[in-house]
Amino acid sequence: MTHGRGALTALHLFLVWATMAATMPALGFELVVTAWGGGAGAAMPVLALGVPLMVGLLATAGIPARTVVPLCGSVRRRLGWAALVFVLGTLGVLAGLAAYGGNVDLGSAGTRVVLTGVPYAVAAAFFVPSRWVRLGAVAALAAGVGYGGFIGPAQAQQRRDTAEITRYRKHPELLYLGATPPGMRVSRAVVGPAYFSVEYHPVREGYELGYVGLVVRSPLTPTARCPEPVEKEATCTVDGHGDMRMIRRLPRGTRDITLTRHLHDAEVEVTSQSLDENGLRHLLNTLHPLSDRELETLMREKVIAQGY
Repeated sequence: MTHGRGALTALHLFLVWATMAATMPALGFELVVTAWGGGAGAAMPVLALGVPLMVGLLATAGIPARTVVPLCGSVRRRLGWAALVFVLGTLGVLAGLAAYGGNVDLGSAGTRVVLTGVPYAVAAAFFVPSRWVRLGAVAALAAGVGYGGFIGPAQAQQRRDTAEITRYRKHPELLYLGATPPGMRVSRAVVGPAYFSVEYHPVREGYELGYVGLVVRSPLTPTARCPEPVEKEATCTVDGHGDMRMIRRLPRGTRDITLTRHLHDAEVEVTSQSLDENGLRHLLNTLHPLSDRELETLMREKVIAQGY
């Protein structure tokens, strides 16, 4: 490609980009406002007038390229070229909107306006009979697909995860987890404004019965102590280490065991009707601050949620 043809090609692609970057955001905004106020039916006249106008503007931008783009050599062919570029470029804009709707970062409002014209310039580049121009268009298309379809969504997910972790870590003094009882798994965890609760159920839930509850909260009293009076069919004691043990006798010989312990700036309570006292004490003895890896596992398994 000679220097003169190269400059003319660059001018041609610039005009396509500038024309669409200046007009498509206005058309899109008008469509949204009209559809918001009067529904899809009200937006149809805007679309019916706007599309031919956009095609006409593209055809006008193609006039300087009559000698470098064969499809721009006559008015009729130039209109066909403009329609093709409009369709292909609009598909690219819609793909960008879908990526933006998926929280892919496309920069500031000004940057997004600038990017609006890029799909049309890339589409126009494919009609330039130059291998290097077309290779550049392929590279730009591949970069857009790679960022919008893979890199951008991964970054968006990372931002969401980081924000979610920050919300969960708002009260780190309450985030404690113990060793999972044998044969059980964490089925639900809730991070509240002044508590952290974990529910353990059997791995073979539905085939086996069992439940263990763990609650870490702001201390209700300076030290663990039995309620007064102790409810009927229940016994309560506080041992020399300050742990409170309450046992409620239920029908059919079942016992509901609750152990309460003060741990640093929190009060921890574990309770179960299926796990014995030794198992609950082991859970208390293995309590440790919730690690980032454990938190990420709970998030990945979708068993943790924000509470109120």
